[in-house]
Amino acid sequence: MSAMTNRIRRGARNISSMFRSSVSSGEDVWQDSPVSGPRILILSASVGSGHIRAATALQTALGRMLPDARIAHVDVLQFTNAAFRRAYGAGYFRAAQSVPRLVGMLYDFLDQPGDAGVTARARLAFERMNFTRLTKILTHQPWDLAINTHFLPAALIARLSRNGSVHYPQATVVTDYDVHGMWIHEPCEKYFLATPECRANVIADGVSPERASVTGIPIDPVFAEPRDRMQTIRNLGLAVDRPIVLQLAGGFGIGSIERIHHSICQIERPLQIVAVAGKNEPARDAMASMDCHPRHQRRILGYTDQMHEFLLAADVVVSKPGGLTTTESLASGCAMLIVEPIPGQEDRNADYLLENGCGIKVNNLSSLTLKLSSLLNDPEKLARMRQNALDCSRPRAAFDIAEQCIELLHSARATVY
Repeated sequence: MSAMTNRIRRGARNISSMFRSSVSSGEDVWQDSPVSGPRILILSASVGSGHIRAATALQTALGRMLPDARIAHVDVLQFTNAAFRRAYGAGYFRAAQSVPRLVGMLYDFLDQPGDAGVTARARLAFERMNFTRLTKILTHQPWDLAINTHFLPAALIARLSRNGSVHYPQATVVTDYDVHGMWIHEPCEKYFLATPECRANVIADGVSPERASVTGIPIDPVFAEPRDRMQTIRNLGLAVDRPIVLQLAGGFGIGSIERIHHSICQIERPLQIVAVAGKNEPARDAMASMDCHPRHQRRILGYTDQMHEFLLAADVVVSKPGGLTTTESLASGCAMLIVEPIPGQEDRNADYLLENGCGIKVNNLSSLTLKLSSLLNDPEKLARMRQNALDCSRPRAAFDIAEQCIELLHSARATVY
């Protein structure tokens, strides 16, 4: 077994364990007490961490706005067999690492509404065989609303709704800056989207305009709170006399982590470097063992619950452009140095950042030191990019989505009663 395969599998286990405490089993959600308020099911999938982080943000926002509601958050991959979990989790990232062009070709080939074509029928049949336990949760619990932050449960609920097995509305929250066709499954009462372009695309695919809302991508409500950047930098014990560069390795640690870190350390201007590896211990150890010139101040972190503070402190984030990482960086006013996007959705996220002047893309890692140095040595350009990021941000997206979901709940209840 290759070192990369081991790394990806460890990353998959770490992602799962990191969020397990915040995810309900779904099967016993009503056992402890009667429920008088609305019953809301939020469905995510631990393919990376972004879908679950979006779901957790919505759970927090809805909990604040509907304190009497019972809200269950379910990771749908926990209700299938191990082979299916590997195919959707570690298998995907392994393919993105080893055959990225093939991943990009498949992404484009499958970019059509999720219920269309022979491949969709085959996929739905395969999912039907693997989601027996999840189907039981969807059909045997008295839900009032389902909210999806991944397209897998959206497809399943749409099918169950079409055959009359469920009767509650569903909403789908797209977690990237472009909409792949596999997110579109009918019936769906609401689609929540990142940009007006996303809305135009889903309408072109047959979604009625009133069901497509531009809200942004939901992130932790802490990003919507007033925050003092300089005080945050001091509280974190970071240097205030030099640019702060934040390198994010991601939960699965795929990509050229060590090479990227080495390139950052080669910059001649003194930096405060913060590298966050999450629970990916091999990535953290690899970066910590690397030499870095003493002109830089450096901090290597594993998992941290202060990510929102490090993002606020940073001038530049060096990262792959995952949907949630991109959204949190925008909300924090960070310029992004985009490295090694996964072909497909991350390429399209990168396009959004480039079109809006929020990021610079490194196509060849040999030029990373040059590109980052040039940006840091041009304070006017850096300030412009940071302001562009703030202008593109929607830090209250979780609350805006929650508000419309509450309206959807009221409408559904009025129809029933």
